[in-house]
Amino acid sequence: MTDITPTASEARLTAAIAGLPRYSLGWLETPLEAAPRLSAALGGPPIFIKRDDLTGLSFGGNKTRMLEFSIADAQAKGADTIVFGAAVQSNYCRQLAGACAKAGLACHLLVRPERESDKTQITGNALVQRLLGAHVTVLPDNDRPRQQAAIRAKAAELEAAGKKVYIPRQADSVDLEAIAYAIAALEVVQQCRAQGVEPKWLYVAAADTTQVGLVLGLKAIGSSLRVRGINPAFKNGNEERMAAMANQAAARLDLEIDFTAADFDNDDSYVGERYGIPTPEGLAAIAAVAQNEGILLDPVYTGKAMSGLIDQIRTGKIAADEPVIFLHTGGAPALFGYADDLVASLDR
Repeated sequence: MTDITPTASEARLTAAIAGLPRYSLGWLETPLEAAPRLSAALGGPPIFIKRDDLTGLSFGGNKTRMLEFSIADAQAKGADTIVFGAAVQSNYCRQLAGACAKAGLACHLLVRPERESDKTQITGNALVQRLLGAHVTVLPDNDRPRQQAAIRAKAAELEAAGKKVYIPRQADSVDLEAIAYAIAALEVVQQCRAQGVEPKWLYVAAADTTQVGLVLGLKAIGSSLRVRGINPAFKNGNEERMAAMANQAAARLDLEIDFTAADFDNDDSYVGERYGIPTPEGLAAIAAVAQNEGILLDPVYTGKAMSGLIDQIRTGKIAADEPVIFLHTGGAPALFGYADDLVASLDR
């Protein structure tokens, strides 16, 4: 019988994280599920999917883990109102709205349109945000600096009206969201041990916090499992930024480990035109996973990441007998916001 007792390093990391304030939001731990039909269809290695699309909160996804720490931080600072912004179809904004509803906090979202249709179409995540009670403002254009200025202005307006405002993902708190994924790394390692699986690689759609937390957790426990982030958003590289965030998180946890850019494998080959615009390969990957495993990916993040995994299986970057893990970060509601793209891809 496989010994699934946590190692000493795993117990130390668990204890360090347990010392941080946390507000329960998710259904954890999430399953590690074999995907044999997908593996067979690709003629490739055994594929296992870590189902963080099943975290539960408002359709689930990876942000639920993160928000357990951010909401706790907001409450510790006396906040009654959260202000944030991302894309119209943002998974973070959807789960943030759900977390605020659960915690009794007002939620104000200032979202930017990635496509012309985002200015008028209320579907997918954009619909769910409103159902959850968020106050949603769609900004006139896709200008990130102007969006950040609008967020600061809204926070100032609400504070002038007597509200205590918290803005997530600031420089002094964003590492909390990375730490949430150190917990996921622990889960993956222990689930692999229980299932007798010894993968070399874990693939994930990631531009920052999710990959940072996974690498943090794996290095803290001395695991040989390596993380390959498939970046769905940026083509300029951000390994230095991730290393800085990992060092900030390690310091918060009193872990005697250091990170450099070399600790982060973040592949920007599959971004396509830009963030928020699907790729043909990503749409094909969505169909392949849906039709072989009954699991739904999304066009913005996980579809692109799975297209990267599929490509690297087909080109031999991953050996046919080498088990691999794909971390599913969620995002299925965005499918409805990209229905035209998906239908067109199925008709080809």
